[in-house]
Amino acid sequence: MTRTPTADLVRNTIEFENNPLVKPTGFREYDARWWFGTLESEKPSEINLYGIQALGQGLGTLIHELGVDPKIVVGHDFRHYSLSIKQALIVGLMDAGVAVHDIGMALSPMAYFAQFELDCACVAMVTASHNSNGWTGVKMGVNRPLTFGPDEMSRLKEIVLGGLGKSRPGGSYNFVQGFGQVYMDDLAKGIKLKNPIKVVAACGNGTAGAFAPHVLEAIGAEVVHMDCDLDFTFPKYNPNPEDMKMLHAMRDAVLEHGADVGLGFDGDGDRCGVVDNEGEEIFADKVGVMLARDLSAIHKNAQFVVDVKSTGLYLTDPVLQTNGTQTDYYKTGHSYIKARTQELNALAGLEKSGHYFFNAPIGRGYDDGILSGIAILQMLDRVPNKSMADLRRALPKTWGSPTMSPYCADETKYGVVENVIQQYKDLAASGGKIMGKTITDLNTVNGVRIVLEDGTWGLVRASSNTPNLVVVVESPTSEENKIGMFREIEARLAKFDEIGEYDQKL
Repeated sequence: MTRTPTADLVRNTIEFENNPLVKPTGFREYDARWWFGTLESEKPSEINLYGIQALGQGLGTLIHELGVDPKIVVGHDFRHYSLSIKQALIVGLMDAGVAVHDIGMALSPMAYFAQFELDCACVAMVTASHNSNGWTGVKMGVNRPLTFGPDEMSRLKEIVLGGLGKSRPGGSYNFVQGFGQVYMDDLAKGIKLKNPIKVVAACGNGTAGAFAPHVLEAIGAEVVHMDCDLDFTFPKYNPNPEDMKMLHAMRDAVLEHGADVGLGFDGDGDRCGVVDNEGEEIFADKVGVMLARDLSAIHKNAQFVVDVKSTGLYLTDPVLQTNGTQTDYYKTGHSYIKARTQELNALAGLEKSGHYFFNAPIGRGYDDGILSGIAILQMLDRVPNKSMADLRRALPKTWGSPTMSPYCADETKYGVVENVIQQYKDLAASGGKIMGKTITDLNTVNGVRIVLEDGTWGLVRASSNTPNLVVVVESPTSEENKIGMFREIEARLAKFDEIGEYDQKL
């Protein structure tokens, strides 16, 4: 019997123990994320195990609705509650007539790999990625190597919240023993570094600690294990290679051990962050430019896909121009970049958040932080007389901002951005200038990215996951022009009553 979830059950009550709880806001643009709760937290739970079961039944119903072969890979990350959440999800999937292949504790890319290795069209990976303890979520897909986008998530939300899940016969369960080793062997297969490279593998006590160091050692790297012991309390910091605490710890370890590079992996292993041999953090879009330089020297006229938050160097870098590369700036979000990389049959998709997607002959099109780490080590291996810091300094200098996030409610943020887009369209059409410079391009695939004649650019878009706008600026010419571009955007946004405080400003 299908039960319709409610959104307002309270923990530690009879109702909570007998009914499904699913808060609607947990359905995001391309995955699902809820506050499951901890014993210590007073924050209300957004989902319970019956709610997860309803999610599983809804996902299984959607799989049948889409006419996809009802076989699915499931895995879970290393949090103390993730196994129970996965088991509740499996109950719902089996009730919906889906054959479940459970690969145990896993990384998200390990689950994506299993879709190919076990010949399953579908995947459901239980993970809250780098979120703090108490959060849970599910990354889903029914068409390898792609994961859900807004259309699939919207329909799944309708099915689950509307109590439209259907029970069907045919559900089954199979636990796949020892699949982690199969995954690691596949990553290391046929790869051997020619030169000695010492790497700090930083895992933040997250799930990647069970896999990443062993793969890097298997390809011939000397690996310094940093917080690789699994500990679901995350005693030092969340495993997030964009978190400054983790990056500073990586820097200290690289300098202490005289390592050639530090590689940091997030909670579910699909992102990789980098610190060079001098302890300098290199933002993921700049690492992407380095990789694009390296790979386009091997694969002539290579096509890349990057997100609109990324550096303009993908278009202006003289090495990439000489190598004949083409770059498409697309929507921010791992599902969007993954799908666009597939659509264009690009060599790689490179997202500023650290999600990298390699197509053949390098990968299978999904994001894998360990594979990204291997690609970085291979890049270093091909230039034995240069360090990671040398490669960083070889890039043309740009002046860039952090990602700034002024508050704007979910209900109004998209309307505000549409208004801003139209303003810049009108400005460009009338020949208007910014800092005395002509607007040469407006990319409106995801908000608006305004590019000036000297290459200075600014971005305004709505955040996919939070009640915020996203503002990023960069200039290849000067710090002054970077700040000037921000002041132009800041002044324009200040006219909207819907926009509140910034988390940070220039």
